[in-house]
Amino acid sequence: MLKTIFITGASTGIGKLTAIYFVEKGWNVAATMRSPEKGKDLEKFKNIKILKLDVMDDESIKLAIAETIQFFGGIDVVFNNAGYALVGAFEAMSKEHIKKQFDTNVFGVMNVTRAILPYFREKKNGVIITTSSMGGLITFPLYSSYHGTKWAIEGFMESLHYELRPFNIKIKNIEPGAIKTDFENAIEFVTNDVYKNYVPKAHQNMLDSYKSAPTAEVVAKKVFQAANDNSFRLRYPVGGQSPILLFLRRVLPNTWFFAIVRTVVEKGIKK
Repeated sequence: MLKTIFITGASTGIGKLTAIYFVEKGWNVAATMRSPEKGKDLEKFKNIKILKLDVMDDESIKLAIAETIQFFGGIDVVFNNAGYALVGAFEAMSKEHIKKQFDTNVFGVMNVTRAILPYFREKKNGVIITTSSMGGLITFPLYSSYHGTKWAIEGFMESLHYELRPFNIKIKNIEPGAIKTDFENAIEFVTNDVYKNYVPKAHQNMLDSYKSAPTAEVVAKKVFQAANDNSFRLRYPVGGQSPILLFLRRVLPNTWFFAIVRTVVEKGIKK
């Protein structure tokens, strides 16, 4: 019997590439998204089922899980991938901006995870993989709200991996650095005149890091590795930047690491 992965945010980017990669590796794929019409091009694959799911709608989550189990006979892996990026000057961010950020990246992940746990507990087996970020363990200017969500996810999942281990449920965080997808184009950017001497240049320096970034396929391969890893390993850095930056963050004093970040991100900014 083929294994089945249930993916949120599968209409574009990492989610879409992961869906294609898994089906090509012989898996069944439940590709979920808020707007199923955006996944029409995935219909050509035999073992992909497209389902409507909004991570903030509990009923849509339960229905998508139930439909997947009925259609494929079960779920082996859940991949929490739906996400939203808000960047810029924190002072310019409204409550609505920040609520949307945390709703999607934190509470949405919690909603899907909570919904699948009874099924995995009864099976005494299951894998929950989440797209975190190297930005869940380190920070950069202008990403305060985004980092807040990813640090929350890292803490949430690290805690969860203890309490779910007795049920043989594995928790795995994928921690990409810059990845060349639609993500950088989907970033919502906010600022105001107070930060005009800092934010535009720093933001452009961050965007420049995407120019030499690997494609989303490297993340899809890492998700596949995590899905098939029978160990209880928690973290999977991926991409050219992530492993080395996370290593430097662990071994360098704060002042040294912060200086490296400022050198890169604040390049060209007049002091």
